[in-house]
Amino acid sequence: MDAVAIAAALARRFEGLYLSPYLCPAGVATIGVGATFYEDGTRVQLDDPPITRARAEALLLHMVRTVYLPAVLRLCPALVTATPERLAAIIDFAFNLGAGKLKASTLRRRVNAGQWDQVPAELRKWVNGGGRRLTGLVRRREVEVALVL
Repeated sequence: MDAVAIAAALARRFEGLYLSPYLCPAGVATIGVGATFYEDGTRVQLDDPPITRARAEALLLHMVRTVYLPAVLRLCPALVTATPERLAAIIDFAFNLGAGKLKASTLRRRVNAGQWDQVPAELRKWVNGGGRRLTGLVRRREVEVALVL
């Protein structure tokens, strides 16, 4: 499997599928498989119409391929030569939390320095949403850790 397929599978597993807009635990309007915006960059709004499963899947793949993969490779050039699993783990992190969080993180510095033994501890720091520790984020980070290792 390539990194995009692995990252999309992680998003499907942890985000779930919601055909109508909802507020995620962090209070952000979301639709489909964790989409907070559409292909044209428009933010999801709670009064947006429902989408189909096919639309949700297309939106997910668009976001992973054209937004998060390029952002991760720009921020972490060391990942160009990484395994698809390691790249997918960091793509999933960025998908879940946003490229801005990756950019400002010690995680990014560890990845770029090739300090893979320290990456798991950095991933495990990111388990809070809406000001509280979320079991789903703990599980997600552990899957990302397994991919990194």
